Amino acid sequence: MSVTLHDSLLFHGADWDFGTIQRIHDAVEAIGVGELGLDVYPNQIEVITAEQMLDAYASIGMPLFYKHWSFGKRFALHESSYRQGLMGLAYEIVINSNPCISYIMEENSATMQTLVIAHAAFGHNHFFKNNYLFKEWTDADGILDYLEFAKGYITRCEERYGHAAVERVLDAAHALMSHGVHRYPRKKRPDLRSEERRERERHLHQEQTFNDLWRTVPTKGAAAKPQLSEERRRALLELPQENILYFLEKSAPRLQPWQREILRIVRQIAQYFYPQRQTKVMNEGCATYCHYRIMTRLHETGQISDGSFLEFLQSHTNVTRQPEFDDPHYGGINPYALGFGMMQDIERICTQPTTEDRDWFPDIAGSGDAMAVLREVWANYRDESFISQFLSPHLIRQWRMFHLVDDPDQPELMIEAIHDERGYRRLRRSLSRHYDVGWSDPDIQVVDVDLAGDRRLILHHHVLNRTLLHKDDAQRVLQMVANLWGYAVVLKEVEPATGAIFQEHVAHPHETLF
Repeated sequence: MSVTLHDSLLFHGADWDFGTIQRIHDAVEAIGVGELGLDVYPNQIEVITAEQMLDAYASIGMPLFYKHWSFGKRFALHESSYRQGLMGLAYEIVINSNPCISYIMEENSATMQTLVIAHAAFGHNHFFKNNYLFKEWTDADGILDYLEFAKGYITRCEERYGHAAVERVLDAAHALMSHGVHRYPRKKRPDLRSEERRERERHLHQEQTFNDLWRTVPTKGAAAKPQLSEERRRALLELPQENILYFLEKSAPRLQPWQREILRIVRQIAQYFYPQRQTKVMNEGCATYCHYRIMTRLHETGQISDGSFLEFLQSHTNVTRQPEFDDPHYGGINPYALGFGMMQDIERICTQPTTEDRDWFPDIAGSGDAMAVLREVWANYRDESFISQFLSPHLIRQWRMFHLVDDPDQPELMIEAIHDERGYRRLRRSLSRHYDVGWSDPDIQVVDVDLAGDRRLILHHHVLNRTLLHKDDAQRVLQMVANLWGYAVVLKEVEPATGAIFQEHVAHPHETLF
């Protein structure tokens, strides 16, 4: 009996059931793993409603997350915008865990379910499992167990100490979340599955550390005790320290053990998301390139119809559209567009190189195996290094990029890079810096503590390009630091080269956390 093209289709029309989802997953896996060579965690696909998707938005896409008022506020805002037609919803949310969890909307058509499975369950999944930042900084095997522990721990704290007390600690920790990460490799990656056991061990260690640190601090009416040497004091406090949440968790003299554990929970979650902030272009570029290759191959092999392929192309084009600078929808560079464009450009360089490509990319030009090159790129780069290494003159011309400098000390704008060899190098170096967290995040470090005097905590902001902190925002966040520290806190904005102080902020604790 002959088999028609119609009989080979994975689905007919827009409707689907769970059997359809299984067939789609298996077909996508055959192409993604079998043909493209993707290496993925086992997949767990969960179907959710639009309201559940809004709820996932509110809690930053994490299952088993603890409760906080800000999540409810975010849910109400997103729900209102969605109901009024002012925003759409993502077709999926994917979790960097083992197994990799992909949430797909029940409102999606069968074509869109195929697209999001290819995009999330295989594209993002491969990137999570293989990129060096995720391997170095995140524990995909333990994150779900850790979230369950964190949710249970905070719930027990609310029952014992009250919702208001726990909420004050969470408010302060969330305000400092972007300053709660280790930016450089530590001795070993955190093992999140052991956190519940180690939580009890940490209390004993912290007590010993506090005894060493604070036993020499004079108290009212007590005899004078020998002072710590500066070297010993700074060693105990691990100064200077850029991870402010870590410093407060370990050294704040007035925090209770349960409050320190909450700071640690928020810090671990901030660290979990840190690689995602550095790989937005690459992560979305990888997933978009994979779904494009997989969907195209499904169409070529007759597993999806022409109508389904056109539906896919419309969605794909919308996602990868880059509005012009004067377009009302312009909001900067679309990471999907830039990432997908660069992945396609690398494929072109590998398979159809020009003389210019051979000069700029001698190691990959004409190699012929684009997927091998892309898998190596996805494993070993982040956005900043990826753009500085692989943004080609061809793509710069295609995107009509140029480097515009807005110097506040100059009366006019200046174009500093155009389409010549020197300009190409300068432009991609400048663009890559936009994705370097070392340039985008303020460099604020704890530099000293006045143990012998009023226990004032001193922080320095090393000012880059004369860009000072917003005064009101800095004061509000500094107030959170003071509340956690329990004593006055001073933040000095300094010129790194000369040590000159541009501005100084001071905050005193005005509410107790215990």
